[in-house]
Amino acid sequence: MRLKYIILMVLVNICLTQTYREIPDVVTKVGTSVGNWLKLETDARAVGMGGAQVAAGEGVSALSYNPASIAFMGGTQLYYSHTNYVADITHGSMAYGTRLTPTDFFAVHYFSMNSGPMDVTNAYYPDGTGEQFEVKGMCFRGTYAKIMTDRLKVGLSFKYIQESIYTTKMNTVAMDIGSNFDTGIYGFILGMSISNFGLDGQFHGEGLDQQVADTVSVDGKLQKVTEKFPLPMVFRLGLKNTFMINEYNKIVFAFDGVNPIDYTVNGNVGMEYSWNETAFLRLGTHLAHDTASFTAGAGIKIGNIYVDYAYASYSVLNDTHQFGFRFALGGGDFY
Repeated sequence: MRLKYIILMVLVNICLTQTYREIPDVVTKVGTSVGNWLKLETDARAVGMGGAQVAAGEGVSALSYNPASIAFMGGTQLYYSHTNYVADITHGSMAYGTRLTPTDFFAVHYFSMNSGPMDVTNAYYPDGTGEQFEVKGMCFRGTYAKIMTDRLKVGLSFKYIQESIYTTKMNTVAMDIGSNFDTGIYGFILGMSISNFGLDGQFHGEGLDQQVADTVSVDGKLQKVTEKFPLPMVFRLGLKNTFMINEYNKIVFAFDGVNPIDYTVNGNVGMEYSWNETAFLRLGTHLAHDTASFTAGAGIKIGNIYVDYAYASYSVLNDTHQFGFRFALGGGDFY
């Protein structure tokens, strides 16, 4: 037990002292992937815990962090969230999951992002042509998870991804894989996932048309061919532990290591206090991240509904507020 407390205190100390980061003396690959909005956090509970969710996530709301999380569902669940993000960007998600058999689970998840209207400019009209455009992203996924043993759960997601910028569009497909394993060592749970493993994305559409002189073989218009870019694949590895204070009070501690292909390794630390599985308070922070830092959140369970709220600080950017709603259908249990 002493080792468990030492590890937990180290995680708490990191969470309380990590308030800023220095710019690393390494070259990152920022801007080398397409569909970076796929890394936006969709679960209000997760945001409140600093994004530390690959091991701590349970239920349909956490499947974007780890598809194995739906294997904790006790029945059928619905989830909805909406976020007013920085720079007038908005994003939201909806999910439905159900337990097919005692060991098999299925879910569908829809996530969308919208930049809000922006002015169209060009070399002749740097202040705007009078037109406006939006950047939009959409991801639809189907997820299957299975309880392999009393300690191991695995999950797999297949997803269709679409992004549009003005009159150009990108379509591709990808998959997520994940697992949740009870180590049996001092109560630690180990989570792992790989997200956005898929085909490269390439833009096409009317916005890439180029006017040329008429020739015998060309009707006065050609379309530029853009480069193909990889999706922002992310590897997550995390730990979770639950400290029972008494019958009604407990604290969950979680830590995730995050390794994206287009940025340096970073981390998430979070904790959640719960009273009688009814009221919840959350704290977290992002480690070695360029903008995201402190997060906090709260939640309450009313009957078969969880209402979650999360606050996140993005340093020089605006703070964000996110709400999420989890529903248990048919009178079943959440977990």
